[in-house]
Amino acid sequence: MAWEQVVFQYDGTFDGFLCCVFDSYVHKEFPIAFYSDEEGCVLSFYSVRTVNTVAEHAQRVYRSLVKVSPAAAQLLRKAFLTCLEDKELHLYAFIRKLYREGAAFLKNQADEVYHPVAKAVRHMNGEVEKLRGFVRFSDYSGVLGAEIEPKNRVLPLLRHHFCSRYANESLFIYDRTHKELLLYAKGRSRIIPVDSLQLSLPGEEEVHYRALWKRFYETIAIKERTNPRCQNSFLPKRYRGTMTEFLPTEHEKEGQLPVGADVPRIS
Repeated sequence: MAWEQVVFQYDGTFDGFLCCVFDSYVHKEFPIAFYSDEEGCVLSFYSVRTVNTVAEHAQRVYRSLVKVSPAAAQLLRKAFLTCLEDKELHLYAFIRKLYREGAAFLKNQADEVYHPVAKAVRHMNGEVEKLRGFVRFSDYSGVLGAEIEPKNRVLPLLRHHFCSRYANESLFIYDRTHKELLLYAKGRSRIIPVDSLQLSLPGEEEVHYRALWKRFYETIAIKERTNPRCQNSFLPKRYRGTMTEFLPTEHEKEGQLPVGADVPRIS
């Protein structure tokens, strides 16, 4: 008996996705598409199954993946954070093949199921590595704050690096792309959804240090060795919009930096 093709709607979390896998096998339904609750109402010619996130179901699926291959289970968890188009369909196909064939196909880099997932994770790992060096913090009344615009949902992967590096500080990093905020203070951290984050204008001391950093950046440059092509390779332009050394001075003078509410705190 052929499985019915349906659209799965879930809460957009990794546990929610695992529950979609669980329901798929229980009801013998094959996903033709996935939609998260954030994407709103689903209009489809196919039946729509709304999946509730049940921790027990998610844990059962994940344990079954670990039993087949711990490395594959970890890869799937990371792949869910990527910007891979139709990632849920790719991950579902990955899981089906893992259950059917075991982990042998993971040794074939050209495998049509494995390749796009592994490629997406490599892309995300590269972005994480760059952001570890490109994040620029500013001082907001004693709290270190930064904003980033990544393609992938990198905050869970940046969390340990920055929270351990600045263990004695209070800090936050706002992901403008995915509207998520990493908060850290007193040894505790969490990531929360935030539709928008309005930050106050930098104080006089902060503006002074920004100017010093920009002057240092410009001073150490050797004009005769300027190589824009090489610079763009090591420091892609898409990262520069949140980096102090590339923000024009007029940007600060004219008050164009986000203005408004206080920095959120960990409760």
